[in-house]
Amino acid sequence: MQRYFVPTEQFTADTVALMGDDAHHASRVMRMRVGDSFIVSDGAGREAIAKVTDIAAGRVDAAIEELLASDREPAWQITIAQSLPKGDKMELIIQKGTEIGAYAFVPFESERMIVQYDAKKEAKRLERWEKIAKEAAEQAHRSRIPSIAKPHSWKQLVGSMKEYDLVLFCYEEEGRSGSAGLRGAAAPLAASRDLRALVIVGPEGGFTEQEASEAQVAGAVLVGLGKRILRTETAGIVALTALLYESGEMGGL
Repeated sequence: MQRYFVPTEQFTADTVALMGDDAHHASRVMRMRVGDSFIVSDGAGREAIAKVTDIAAGRVDAAIEELLASDREPAWQITIAQSLPKGDKMELIIQKGTEIGAYAFVPFESERMIVQYDAKKEAKRLERWEKIAKEAAEQAHRSRIPSIAKPHSWKQLVGSMKEYDLVLFCYEEEGRSGSAGLRGAAAPLAASRDLRALVIVGPEGGFTEQEASEAQVAGAVLVGLGKRILRTETAGIVALTALLYESGEMGGL
């Protein structure tokens, strides 16, 4: 059944209204008619099955038929901090990370970043990323849409590390050294619920030794993701999946 996220003001106790792009998708793409049903969520835990009662230009009205249990979110809240990659790689990271279960995304600037960050384009790009996250969350039948922060500086990111229970700094040098890696850092916390974790992924050029040192001083655990070198758009997805497995989300426990 098709799922839509709507603002809370469009979702009352008895009715819901799809507006704009959602209304267009429901009426034109999905070709819904009066009497058809869909799932609606406010992105904050309230979900329901709704039945279409009226279709107009730019609007689809529906009646709430049944409230649903909201239990599709992982127990661990895992945020992916991604150094801004070139091209449309960030879109892929957000799309797939959302499908898998990321709680939030924090783009940031780092020393070896290839892309030239343009603050003037920030609002438009952020809007695009939020739309991708919304569509991916709908497709994956998630109960919430991951938040996407405005791009952070490296200093801002380091300063935010104290807000998390576990910070993993993905560093290729750790993979080469044969250290305990991500599992060694996460396994002792496997029984924890509501863990807040931050996974930090570098740019195409990798992190500098200085950045690795600063992250470690701030409380991050330097981890490898195996002996192979992963692309920047792959590393966060691999780390996210591995952490969700360790948490029991995928039958790991």
